[in-house]
Amino acid sequence: MTNFITKPEDIEKRSFEIITAELGARVFPEERADIIKRVIHTTADFDYAKNLVFSENAVGNALTAIKRGARIVTDTNMAFSGINKKIISSLGGEVLCFMADEDVAEQAKKRGITRAAVSVEKAAALEGELIYAVGNAPTALLRLCELYKENKISPALVIGVPVGFVNVVEAKEMLINSGMPYIAARGRKGGSNVAAAIVNALIYKIKR
Repeated sequence: MTNFITKPEDIEKRSFEIITAELGARVFPEERADIIKRVIHTTADFDYAKNLVFSENAVGNALTAIKRGARIVTDTNMAFSGINKKIISSLGGEVLCFMADEDVAEQAKKRGITRAAVSVEKAAALEGELIYAVGNAPTALLRLCELYKENKISPALVIGVPVGFVNVVEAKEMLINSGMPYIAARGRKGGSNVAAAIVNALIYKIKR
């Protein structure tokens, strides 16, 4: 009879052992390795070992901001749900998602744009340090790039991992070339679960 591993902590430990073994000789900078492995753990997709890219000092700057109580703004309630809000709260921050807000829906309809684009505009009005975690809507990334060019935002980090076929690759490349600090997944792959996994990997570096 097979002896199944059933304790959550043992399952996670064994999963990371398997990931490390299957990565073989591939080596990553120390500050990035656990983020890449957590995304692979979340997706069971080893393509992220090469697709996940980081701007210089992105991780260190994000950790500093999180320790100072940065807010995390997501583009989906799924990403919102997947982030460990208890740890964020213990560090003085909070996780926000404006996608279901009535004023966001009204503005999006009135202007003929996506709620994701309006959501990041709403977030831009917040005080304090912000980290944007975009896992679904490339239009959120496009609007963030516009706001940055207009000197209306200066995010601590933009996590750009939307998934899909329309505007996705282009929006990610625009982010990478924008000058904003980023963690991005090149190509079509990504998703809200990936965005949440990256945020969690960052906060687990600080506290768990």
